[in-house]
Amino acid sequence: MNDYLALQLIRQRSAERREEARKAGLARMLRQARRSREKEAALLARPVPDYVDGTFAPADDLVQAKHPSAAR
Repeated sequence: MNDYLALQLIRQRSAERREEARKAGLARMLRQARRSREKEAALLARPVPDYVDGTFAPADDLVQAKHPSAAR
């Protein structure tokens, strides 16, 4: 095979491999970002219990806390 032709084929194949690796890295990064976003959303969506036993306070018991300086 002609040396120049072989060199061009090697360069082309190398460029294709680099492009495939770049796309694979981008896909991996997008999957990780999606997992992270889903994990954060799951944490935010889960309600936090008000009491130690895991129960929640009734809505009428929730009172806005006043700052101590506002009580004077």
